[in-house]
Amino acid sequence: MNQQGDYGLWQCSKPCHYKTYDNEETVRKMVLAQGFAIAEDGTLTVPEGAALKMTVPSELVPHCPVCSEPMSMNLRADDTFVEDEGWHMASAAYADFLRRHEGLHVLFLEIGVGMNTPVIIKYPFWQMTAGNPRAVYACLNYDDAYCPAQIAERSICIGGDSGEVIRRLLQDIKKLE
Repeated sequence: MNQQGDYGLWQCSKPCHYKTYDNEETVRKMVLAQGFAIAEDGTLTVPEGAALKMTVPSELVPHCPVCSEPMSMNLRADDTFVEDEGWHMASAAYADFLRRHEGLHVLFLEIGVGMNTPVIIKYPFWQMTAGNPRAVYACLNYDDAYCPAQIAERSICIGGDSGEVIRRLLQDIKKLE
């Protein structure tokens, strides 16, 4: 459940209605139109001799199917964030998970959550950890790897690039196999 939004979804920038739209196909077309190649594993490459364009054709710029305003990413940045049916279903599943695991040994794992909107993830994780003596809070963040003193004994805070730290952890796990 990502209460902060989803880079893979577009929404009306207005928003005139509360629906989100998958953007993968159009984003791929935009990337290819700029001169990149996309490998089977999703890696972007620049073909030899290719001249990259840092623009996309205007016909690929998405517009709302209802009001024709430009589309924007479905990200919680202001009061235009769209919480559509899928968001509400995921939110209900998350609330159900929390209810079913209340008081149990739980790891609240936070990866890359900064201070843009701490009331959505960071502060609730701190509060739930403080309220459950069996809970552990883990934070992996480049700049904001810290926790309140109240939960420090049950917290793991790792500063650094999340992708690099996870790669190193996976390498260490493979060595143990």
